[in-house]
Amino acid sequence: MTVTPIPDGYHSVTPWIIGRDTAGLMDFLAAAFDAADLGGRVVDDQGRIGHAEMRIGDSVVMMFDQPDWPPTPAFLRFYVPDVELALKNAVAAGGTIVTKPTHMFWGDIVARVSDPFGNLYWLHTRIELVDETELQRRFTDPKFLAAMTYVQGSLYRPTA
Repeated sequence: MTVTPIPDGYHSVTPWIIGRDTAGLMDFLAAAFDAADLGGRVVDDQGRIGHAEMRIGDSVVMMFDQPDWPPTPAFLRFYVPDVELALKNAVAAGGTIVTKPTHMFWGDIVARVSDPFGNLYWLHTRIELVDETELQRRFTDPKFLAAMTYVQGSLYRPTA
């Protein structure tokens, strides 16, 4: 039997989300992004989750409770089929809009949403392929400059 260095279903990079309410985070991720619990949840005798995994799209996100650590918010970028729908679902699940859907110069619609636990999600949908010539033109286009100013100006500071 051949062993592959990266397990099936995983990618080279797998993010961790460390927090104080992993069960609540998992509920949020399921409702907001249709994340699937991959099982294997490890819970200690005090009810803290020591390890859990969820699949969001084609990627795995791992998470665990660590109530004694300082807040360490995650910043995750998701490519989704429909930014507006993903944002709507995240808000319905308890998220807060940080950046409204914005057409960016490189061809993505981008929105940002924070969850009730202090994590930030960049939601992207590629809507066009932009060649180098057009990309250079857009660097000076007032529409795209305003979009970049808006996105960069809506800085996010975790509160959880």
